[in-house]
Order: sequence, then structure tokens, then C-alpha cells
Amino acid sequence: MTAGLTLRTEGRMPALDGATGWLNTEPLTPDMLRGRVVLVQFWTYTCINWLRTLPYVRAWNDGYADRGLVVLGVHTPEFSFERDIGNVRDAVESMRIRYPVALDSGYAVWEAFANHYWPALYFVDATGRIRHHAFGEGDYDRSEQVIQQLLDEAGLTATDRPVVPVTAEGAEVAADWDDLATGETYLGYARGGDSASPEPPAPGSRRYTVPARLRRNQWALSGSWSIGSEAVVLDEAGGGIAFSFHARDLHLVMGPVARGGSARFRVRLDGRPPGDAHGVDVDDEGNGVLTEQRLYQLIRQPLPVADRRFEIEFDDPGVLATVFTFG
Repeated sequence: MTAGLTLRTEGRMPALDGATGWLNTEPLTPDMLRGRVVLVQFWTYTCINWLRTLPYVRAWNDGYADRGLVVLGVHTPEFSFERDIGNVRDAVESMRIRYPVALDSGYAVWEAFANHYWPALYFVDATGRIRHHAFGEGDYDRSEQVIQQLLDEAGLTATDRPVVPVTAEGAEVAADWDDLATGETYLGYARGGDSASPEPPAPGSRRYTVPARLRRNQWALSGSWSIGSEAVVLDEAGGGIAFSFHARDLHLVMGPVARGGSARFRVRLDGRPPGDAHGVDVDDEGNGVLTEQRLYQLIRQPLPVADRRFEIEFDDPGVLATVFTFG
């Protein structure tokens, strides 16, 4: 990898005093970080786009921390349950995040950076100036080149190192963009999650049914659910969700309504157990258990990808389901 990018100054690194808490570190300030190259990443732990960048950020932390790089994750929640510090702490542990994390539940750090995206990367040089940014997935070689160049500028030589090795598994694997024809779909009413169930959504608990046919990208509830602005909540055992989709991977952000709860579920693909199309959170018979509020990978179908009908049924009530994502 060869340095030599033209990097302009985009402003000073803002203060971090709006953080509502810290994980893996004592509170940090820009002055404390002076002399180090800082990579700031805004994230929220159920975001599939962020999850697919995580293997790279972990690898950069592992590969360059000894040369003077500080990776700083700023966790700014998208959903209300992501404000729960216990949920974030569990995610940090299970995802092997060893670098400092600022909790930004009040969006103060997000606003100080004038940020608008998950994920977002800001590259800060050793003098505290923001020199580059990257939004969304991809462009990883360039991002690593920026890290190397800023370390070189600071006299913390890094361009003698090869590109760091990156290993991705489960939901962290890059999307199959060529076969991705179904987009992120929110289930709560605030973000346009219109169900194809023939019963119109209404406040409070109501029974819903799935029509015999769903067109591609349509979904529907079955059983007794309460529909809220952010999510749907299963009120009685036996309810489920059906979705007609076209993608290699299907994920569902869901969990028990109450922390510490659990619920058993079964997944079907075109009416049958998923077999070798099962995701990491179910077995080949489609069985799984949700025990925490997070993203669950339910389907990873082998090529060729085709239109498929997905169904999930829950054996226990008290399930909160928020958004489908695909890859």
C-alpha cells in the first residue's frame, strides 16, 4: 500500500463531554488523545451496515494500536432498547470490541460532529484535525491508507506494514449486492412499515392474518400483536411474521420485551425447514431461541438466490420485533 493521498483539514475534533458513559476506558478528551491518530466510528449495535464494517475496524485496531492508532467507537442508539447500557455492554463483549466506546445516548457527540450516518468514520490526525471521513460500507483499502498516512505524518511509521488481514463471519460477512433486491423494512408505524395483513393496524392488541399470497417485498403479521411506533410486540404465543424477499441473507432485529426473558421460535423457508439455507441463529430445522435484543441472522441461502417466502412463528409471547434487514 502506497501513501500519498491529498487530505484536507475538515475541522477540529469536537469535545466528547456529551458522552453519557464509557466502556473499555476512562472518559477521554481530544487533549488526552493529542499525539495519537484517532479513528472515530459512529455505530449502533443492531445496524447491519455497521456490523459489516466491524471486522475491518477490529483489524485496524489490532494492527495499528501499537503504532499509535486509537479507535474510538461512539455508540449512538437508533432504537430505544439500544440506550440500555446492559445491552450495549453485552454487544461489546460478544462482538469482541476491545477499543474505547463512548456511549452517546443523548446524541450530543453525534451533533458535535454534525454526523448523519451509521456507520460513519472520522479520521483525526495527531494534532487533533479531522482529515478524512467515510460514510457507509466499503472503500476499506482507502480507509487503511488514510490511517497509514496519518501515522506516517505523526512520525509513527506504518506504511511498512501490509494490509491487515480481515476475517468476517455470520452477519459480518459482506452483502451479496448482486442478488440484493429487498431493502431494510421497519415494522413500527413511524417508519412506513405497512403490513400486507388484510386487517388494518390499530392501537392496542389486535389479531392479524397473512394473505395466501405475498408479492416480493411484502410482509404480514399473524396472531395477536400490538403495533407501536418503533416495533411490533407479540401478545399471545403462536403468532408470527411472513415476508416475501429476494436476498442471500435475512436478519430480524428482535428480542424479549423484558431483559432476561426468552422466546422459542421456528423458521420456515417456502413452507419447509431451511436446511442448508439456515442462518447462524437457527439450526437446519429452523429452531432458535431469542434471549436478548439484537440482530438475529435467520437465513443465509446458498446460490442461486431466488424469491423466497420466509415465515417465523413464536412459541412464547412477549417478543419485540423491530426491523428486517438483508444482505
